[in-house]
Amino acid sequence: MYKKNKRKLNYMILIIMLLVISIGYAVLSTNLNIVGSGTINNPTWDIHWENVSVESGSVTAQTPTIDTNKTTVNYEVTLTIPGDYFEFTVDAVNAGTIDGMISVVSNKLNGTEITTLPNYIEYIVTYDDGVAIAPNHLLASGTSEKYKVHVGYKKDISATDIPSTAQTLNLTFSVTYVQSDTSVVPVPHPETVYTANVFDKNNDTLDDGTNTSVVWLGKSIPNGITTFQTKELALDSLKEASGGVDRPFFLKHTVSDNTVTESYVGFVVTDEMAQENAGMTAGTYYLKGKKTYELVEGSWQCMSEYDDGNGNCLDPEYDTNKATLLSAFGSSYCHDYSSYFYCGVSGLDAGANSYGYVYAYDDAWSCYVYYYGISACSS
Repeated sequence: MYKKNKRKLNYMILIIMLLVISIGYAVLSTNLNIVGSGTINNPTWDIHWENVSVESGSVTAQTPTIDTNKTTVNYEVTLTIPGDYFEFTVDAVNAGTIDGMISVVSNKLNGTEITTLPNYIEYIVTYDDGVAIAPNHLLASGTSEKYKVHVGYKKDISATDIPSTAQTLNLTFSVTYVQSDTSVVPVPHPETVYTANVFDKNNDTLDDGTNTSVVWLGKSIPNGITTFQTKELALDSLKEASGGVDRPFFLKHTVSDNTVTESYVGFVVTDEMAQENAGMTAGTYYLKGKKTYELVEGSWQCMSEYDDGNGNCLDPEYDTNKATLLSAFGSSYCHDYSSYFYCGVSGLDAGANSYGYVYAYDDAWSCYVYYYGISACSS
């Protein structure tokens, strides 16, 4: 990152000078005075690196260092066997009084801008949450953004891809910040929101996504659906909709750039449930739904990346969801039906199917994420 010289900044300074008003009548007079002063501080430009931290699981290496100007991070690592990797984070800090934005992002290998990488190397620089770093992204005064650097020796490669001699790779990432202007955009960090949207099941037409009473993966959340910043507020909403009865489930969504990228059914094992059912563990748990089917010429078909070729549509999250259910309920209350895993006690049932459907329900209500990408709660 390079510091940018301060641009010439134009100021409009409004000064209210001493104002004297005289109103005279015979020997009477009144003087009204308005006196003011103001201070304009000198703007400062200061964007730099801080706070290097090596991620757990990385191979042993010298901790990356920041130079005295705080504009360059240096690191050196040796990757010996496939699967080795080195990963660290560092903060880009705007300690000045001027908002900055990215103008140029550059990734180079041995001095040449990267278009492709050798088959045996993984190398990526993103924000800490995986969002791509791009021009015009804002770095506001007094804020910071955490960058993540990952370099690795690929694990799943063929023998022919493994180099026969030691390779020295000089990897250089640079980002240039300038004073922000009208083209600046906020970094599209994912946002977590919660819903308990209730809808009439008869309106669930399984169309191409135009149904505005449900949340669709890959689309924005419809305006008519209320989102909440906490799960507690979503639970309260569902309680109100169900006439004051507590329902131990809700929906959680990850929204990035106004698009729903992940949807979960959240369910709560209460202390009372755990006390009444030996083996259960109190807490809040999440089952991740997956869109594995898409609408093709009017019919829902398994998406190619999830089709095993034997007539099965397989959700890559299925094993994780099964483990979550076992953690919450314990094995005594769970049943494995090959492609369907189900757990239940009085007051709460939850399950997952191998093709991406997850749900939780009680005697009257349910919340779910379907395998074609919708999520809702209903009675």
